[in-house]
Amino acid sequence: MKVLWSNTALRHLVDIYDYIARDSPRYAQRMVDRLTSGSKQVGLFPQSGEMVPEYQRPDIRELIEGPYRLIYRVEDVQVVVLAVILRYLSCGLSVH
Repeated sequence: MKVLWSNTALRHLVDIYDYIARDSPRYAQRMVDRLTSGSKQVGLFPQSGEMVPEYQRPDIRELIEGPYRLIYRVEDVQVVVLAVILRYLSCGLSVH
């Protein structure tokens, strides 16, 4: 399946990079690479992530990558990455 990143998720990715890069640009790039690789995985295996507990909807799923939750929606022909947040934070997304 095709994987699209929402504007919100892209902003989250940039913010994650900027935050980590203050201490280590190399580690920041590695984390971003891990997260984008995770999005490729869900494109191949959309049901591989768990349902997001806050929603309990089969189309809203998450993949845990390090300290982050990659939250995505499975649609008919694509997967949309909605957000990338720290694991201990509630999702708080408005999903349709």
